Amino acid sequence: MSLSWLVDTLPRALGIALAFAATGYAWVALWAAMKGLRKARQAPTANPPQPASVLKPLHGAEPRLYENLRSFCLQTHPDYQLVFGVRDPDDSAIAVVERLRLEFPQRSIALAVDPRVHGANFKVSNLMNMLPHAQHDLLVLADADIHVRPDYLTRVTAPLADPGVGIVTCLYYGIPTPSFWSRLGRLFIDDWFAPSVKLSHAFGSTRFAFGSTIALRRDVLQTIGGFEALRDTLADDFWLGELTRRAGLRTVLSDVVVGTDVGESKLKDLWSHELRWLRTIRSIAPAGFAMTFVCFTSPLLLLGLSLAPGPITAGLTLLGGAARVLLHFLQRRISDQAFAWHEVLLIPLRDTLLLMEWAAALAGWQVRWRGQVLHARGDGSAP
Repeated sequence: MSLSWLVDTLPRALGIALAFAATGYAWVALWAAMKGLRKARQAPTANPPQPASVLKPLHGAEPRLYENLRSFCLQTHPDYQLVFGVRDPDDSAIAVVERLRLEFPQRSIALAVDPRVHGANFKVSNLMNMLPHAQHDLLVLADADIHVRPDYLTRVTAPLADPGVGIVTCLYYGIPTPSFWSRLGRLFIDDWFAPSVKLSHAFGSTRFAFGSTIALRRDVLQTIGGFEALRDTLADDFWLGELTRRAGLRTVLSDVVVGTDVGESKLKDLWSHELRWLRTIRSIAPAGFAMTFVCFTSPLLLLGLSLAPGPITAGLTLLGGAARVLLHFLQRRISDQAFAWHEVLLIPLRDTLLLMEWAAALAGWQVRWRGQVLHARGDGSAP
């Protein structure tokens, strides 16, 4: 075997392998997304909905905070309470809560204003301060930037009637602003993150939990040690689910899909936010994260084609590109958002930026979150 033969053959073999891997992933991800779309809505429980407390930790008056919180006031659930929490008595989110109290006097709305810090994770500290105000045994945690439909609460709490269920969680889609970078950030959620979760779930994994929604019973929370067990974790949503799974309880991925705001208007803000997500994912599943480069379809197909130009890689590039565009279209349908053909042109940029962020995520552990500098580590702590 001559050196010249290796020099000629290895790049071509690598190019075909990259194109094949990227195309294969794109089509399998499309299959998983279609499977999720065909999934029937959860059958209504035979029992009436049980009373529930919704815990919403807040931090500042985000641009769409009123609209998002208002969607929780419009639930068709017959008996529920809203508990909002802030750390700072001068937090601008308080005015939004008071506005909702005036608009919905029939709603049970509690506000916890408590500056106590119980650990490195300020959100978990907030939840610990809010929990004494929760009146019911069904608890639903949802981030401040989440927007929901009126039947949301009834549907996400229904599986908790099964004592074998630990938590119920929801996937989400991005709600962008007119900003170019916001629209690119929406594609991170819709075209990469959500399909990857659906693919994992299609093959039987339930090792996830998302801050968009975590519904659980109070006794389950007590079993895992309460919010105190999460006070020094960075990925508190994941670890809340993981601890319930370690207790022998199941995680249910609801067929409810909620909206989340994507408000970044600058590249540096988008980069910082997505890098935090990726390093958090890396801390949870380092081996799997190392292989996620196959998910970044466009640059891998182009790299494969450049290393091994020819009919094989050209055909794989066309097939992979078609699957990537179809996945983008399908995700718009799932989120009930209008499909814009010009956004197809953003796909190569989106995939390339993801590949760059993935490489940066491998190079360190530091993340920035709401003024804090934290370190994602394999044990989930963030001191």
